[in-house]
This record gives sequence, structure tokens and C-alpha cells, in this order.
Amino acid sequence: MSEIKKSDKKNCMIKDPVYQTNHKAGEHNVEIMGMDLHNPVFFFSASLIVFFVILTLVFPDLAKQSFDASKSWSINHFDWLFIVSGNIFVLFCLALVVSPLGKIRLGGTEAKAEFSRLSWFSMLFAAGMGIGLMFWSVAEPVGYFTNWYGTPLNTVAGTAEAAKMAMAATMFHWGLHPWAIYAVVGLSLAFFTFNCNMPLTIRSAFFPLLGERVWGWPGNIIDITAVLATIFGLATSLGFGAQQAAGGLNFLFDVPNTINTQIAIIFAVTIVAIFSVSRGLDGGVKLLSNINMSLALVLMLFVMITGSTIAIINGVGTTLLSYAENIMPLSNWIGREDETFYHGWTVFYWAWWVSWSPFVGMFIARISRGRTVREFILAVLFVPTLLTSIWMATFGGMGLEQVQNGVGQLAHGITDSSLALFQMLENLPLANITSFLAIILVLVFFITSSDSGSLVIDSITAGGKLDVPVQQRIFWASMEGVIAAALLFGGGKDALGALQAAAITVGLPFTVLLIIMCLGLFLGLRREYKKLA
Repeated sequence: MSEIKKSDKKNCMIKDPVYQTNHKAGEHNVEIMGMDLHNPVFFFSASLIVFFVILTLVFPDLAKQSFDASKSWSINHFDWLFIVSGNIFVLFCLALVVSPLGKIRLGGTEAKAEFSRLSWFSMLFAAGMGIGLMFWSVAEPVGYFTNWYGTPLNTVAGTAEAAKMAMAATMFHWGLHPWAIYAVVGLSLAFFTFNCNMPLTIRSAFFPLLGERVWGWPGNIIDITAVLATIFGLATSLGFGAQQAAGGLNFLFDVPNTINTQIAIIFAVTIVAIFSVSRGLDGGVKLLSNINMSLALVLMLFVMITGSTIAIINGVGTTLLSYAENIMPLSNWIGREDETFYHGWTVFYWAWWVSWSPFVGMFIARISRGRTVREFILAVLFVPTLLTSIWMATFGGMGLEQVQNGVGQLAHGITDSSLALFQMLENLPLANITSFLAIILVLVFFITSSDSGSLVIDSITAGGKLDVPVQQRIFWASMEGVIAAALLFGGGKDALGALQAAAITVGLPFTVLLIIMCLGLFLGLRREYKKLA
């Protein structure tokens, strides 16, 4: 089940937590039509989202102008904030690993892990990267190599150096930085929930700074911001998934790749996600995550075996080495001349990861009780980074090889990012079968992201309660699909730009909250360490 079983709640409680509060999860909730809703977090969040959807559908041209304006303003004024904050999160996590605070166990000294390491890795990886890895694994390296939309550090496109830099920049966007963002949120929530007996909601992480005020309006604003960031970040990913699935159907079956097709895919998958989310964590998310990782492994091994096997294996080491060599210059923002690249790619990614962080962080927190701080960070940072390097070296490396050798449609560069994966698979054996498997994989990632996000948003809007009526999860699963469809509709031909604008706009305010969250987490861990010493 997604909930902590009622019979286990006493065992989850710390008898003498380092922070004392009389607040109980859901004490400000109201019951309406059998639902248990936090007042005002649920009502403000739902109202703002419904208002956004209505305006987008009724005034699509105005919506597009607003998307473009908000994206430009956020990037032009706060590009430095996104870059700096990403570096802060990585350094903060690494500092915790080597510090004595890393010995602290989430849930107390006697807490035991609730999931095996394999299931744990599968769930956090599927939730954290799923659709994005499918969408960008070929398109991003090939795009950097061919100067589709800028090259990293202004490397000359089409050269051997450009190929190395393409893989380095791809790993930079999918490696330590995004997972450090997730780790900060996940660790904060896990610590304050399992070690301090506080509700599993974003505001709890600010208790060391705000005290009891965190249960009032300051905390309401924090949670509302988290809900908006989460749901728009998810909608961005669902939009990408719909675009790629539609591209695959067009590639295989000549189904028109139109906005209507993409919206129909969103509708169909949302129905399945609603069924999955009603089954909870074990019956839905865990099962689908394990299935998804198995399918992903099969597809990756197929590409490895039928492609340039030795080159792909060597490419893993080359990718990691190039990543290590270039992580510092790519992390810098001062004096950069490749503005097109780092505005269009890095700033977007950092905002996207931040907007995903309440969702992924809370989800990881829920499945990480019993892990030490050190184990948590090492697993959340380095295991996904290693797995991502293998995935990118396989799919991205294969795509780059086809471009360099003039093979297939990719030799002409990126014409449609949603088709890049299928264009790469086309030049390998059993292309129709593997392309169909890729579509299934995208759709299942789509479902796991949707139902995982629904569980998380439901917890925030229920005041941190976990045992809430299933219809609340169904409501949020439905709203994720509606927002994704609205963004695609409002963006029109530039649907990709609309998705990016949404992620950047909602990611900006939450970036500030995450920086403050680091301070709250440090204060809490230090206090816990002194208690145990």
C-alpha cells in the first residue's frame, strides 16, 4: 500500500524527537464528499490550476504569449540563480556524505528498510528520470553534436571533440546535479517525517527556521508552491511522453502526429494511471516500476548487442571521463559565451528538475525509511548517475555513431526530437519490434510518473496524511493529464516551448525554497547528531 499501515504507525514514531510539536497531520483538514482535504492548501492549489486550464483553453493565443514572456523573463533575470543553486545542492550533499551527520538513520537507530535495494533503486530511478531518458537519450547528444540549438561551450559542431562534449553535457544534465536536487528534498522530508514525527509534507522541512508558524500561512504558501511546481513539472514530462508516443505511432503505423493524437494519448494513459494509483504503492507504482526497469534493460541490452557493442562499452568510460573533465566549466555561469546553449538547455533542465523535486523527493522519502543519511545520498546520487551513463552511452552513443557515419535519417540532424529514438532504432535489426517496445516503455513510464506524482500531491494537499480516500488521488491523476493537454493545446505548434516555459516558471520560486531547505535540514541533522552523541 502507499500508506504506512496503521498497525505499523507506533513503530514508526520516535519517542523523543529532537523537535517537539503538538501539530498532527491533517488537523486543519475538512471533509467534503468523503474526501479529507487540507484547508486552504487543497482549495487554493486546485482553484489556481483550474483557472490556468480554463484560460489556456479559452484564450490559447494569449496563453502562448504568456508562456513565452514568463520563460524569457525567468531566464534573462535568474539564469545565474539556477546555475548557482544546482552547484550548491551537489556540494551540500557531498558534504553530508563525508561528515559525521551521515551516520544518522532515517526513522531512528532501530529502523529497518522497507524495500529491497533492487526495488528501491527501480522505484527512485523510474520516478526520477523515466520519460525524459526515453525522449532525450538520442535527441540530446545528437542535437549538441550537430548544433541543433547551440553547442556546449561553443564547441565546433561535427568534430571529434564535439562528440565527447555532447556526451559530457548530456551527462551533466542527467547526472549528479538533478539527483542532488532530489536528494535534498527527499532527505529533508524523510528526516522530519521519520525522525521528528512530523507530517510528510514540504513545510515540515522548514520547522527549524519557522517553528510552529510553519503550520500557519507561511507553511501554506510553501505547500501551495510545492503543489504547483510538482504538477506543472509532471505535466511537462507527460507532454514530452505524449509527443514521443505519438511520434512512435506515426513512425510505425502512420498515425497522424497531431495535437489531437497527443491529447488522446494523454487521455488514455491517464485512465490507466487512475487505475494504477488506486492500487497504491505496492500494487501499482512498485509493480509498474519493476516491470518498466525490466523492459528498459531488455531494450538497452538489445541495442548494445545489435549495435557497436565494443564501442558502446568503451563509450561508458569515455562518457564518464568526459563528464568529469567538463563538469566544472559546465557548472560555471560567469563569462559564458554559449548563451544559446546554457539558456536553452541547462537553465531549462535545472528548472525542470527543481519543479520535479517535490514529487521525486517526497516519493523517495516515502520508500527510504531505515536508510542512513550516507547510504541515502550515495544511492540517490551515484547509482542513478552510473545507470544513466550506461543508458546514454548506449542510446546516445549509437545515435552519434549513425550521424558520424552518415547512416539513416539522423545523419541529417534532428528534425523532430520526438522521433530521434525511433530513427536510431530503424537502423538496427527488428526495428518494428523494438520501436513498439519503446512506445510501450514510454507509456509505462508515463503511467508511473503520473501515479507516483498523484500520491505525492495528494499527501501535500491532505496536510501530510497518508491514509486518505482514493478519490483524492484520482482527482490529482486526472488534473495532471488535463494540464499536460492544456499546455500542448496552448502551445500549438510550439508545444515543446510551452512545456519548457511551464517548467522554468514554476521552478523559479521553488529554487529559492530549496536553498532555504538545505539550511533547515542541516540544523535538524546537527541537532539529531548532538542528541545521539
